[in-house]
Amino acid sequence: MTRHGKNCTAGAVYTYHEKRKDTASSGYGTQSIRLGKDAIKDFDCCCLSLQPCRDPVVTPDGYLYEKQAILEYILHRKTETAKQMKAYEKQKKAKRSENHLEATSGQRERVANFKKNEGSIVSKPINPFTSGKDGAAPSGSAAVAGTAGADSAVAGSSSGSISSSDSALPSFWIPMLTPEAKPTLVKKPDKTVLCPMSGRPLKMNELIPVRFTPLDPSLDRVKLLTRQDRYVCAVTKDTLGNSVPCVLLRPSGAVVTLECVEKLIRKDMIDPINGEKLKEKDIIVLQRGGTGFAGSGVDLKAKEARPVMQA
Repeated sequence: MTRHGKNCTAGAVYTYHEKRKDTASSGYGTQSIRLGKDAIKDFDCCCLSLQPCRDPVVTPDGYLYEKQAILEYILHRKTETAKQMKAYEKQKKAKRSENHLEATSGQRERVANFKKNEGSIVSKPINPFTSGKDGAAPSGSAAVAGTAGADSAVAGSSSGSISSSDSALPSFWIPMLTPEAKPTLVKKPDKTVLCPMSGRPLKMNELIPVRFTPLDPSLDRVKLLTRQDRYVCAVTKDTLGNSVPCVLLRPSGAVVTLECVEKLIRKDMIDPINGEKLKEKDIIVLQRGGTGFAGSGVDLKAKEARPVMQA
């Protein structure tokens, strides 16, 4: 195919290039775009507010939060849990009372049946030598006739009730005949507050304060935030960013690079800021976002699914 072959409109074949061109112009198909650096959270930004932290704290898993934002989140979760627990206790109490009423009604029904059965028992013996004139039982034919009449009356009443119920059943719009919606069962809530990023249990006393070392201490906060490079390593003074793995030292709260930890700090396991002895759990790797480059190892693609056009 020549250079200008894709612009040819006299062909009888619907080419792949024409299909892609028509798909893009019609708005069908799937559109994918790679996110740039502006769409990625910086390493010193809060995971909730996505803004640079004024009073940063970090979880034991390495997720950075603004102290006010994470405390509001914990308080909100505890309030919601208290409301759910109150609703659960109310539901439990209502169910207990319902079971008690069912047991009481069953007991009352058994007592009524017992009284009915006991009342039907004849306490006085019947004299078989008394005549029917004295109030004895009627003759056999009369008894049969009476029984038949009663059966016919019962059948008529039952047929009338069935017919009346059949005529009333189609009226589904009557509130008495509509099915009642069952209440939604409330499950017992878990009182544990989970981290919004890692999903692990989060406690207020486990939050560790973070102290970043500014690149230029003479700059105020507003001017510092307008700069692209804001903070440096507390030991080597290397510039920190998303492309540089950072580590928090728990005793001092200082942020250093992972390279500094591997080459300098791990030899004697002493915090270079305050001289305290370090443990393995005192070295917390900060979670960072991507860099916008293909070699970052992070999938930074946004896809938008649209209706598919078929030729």
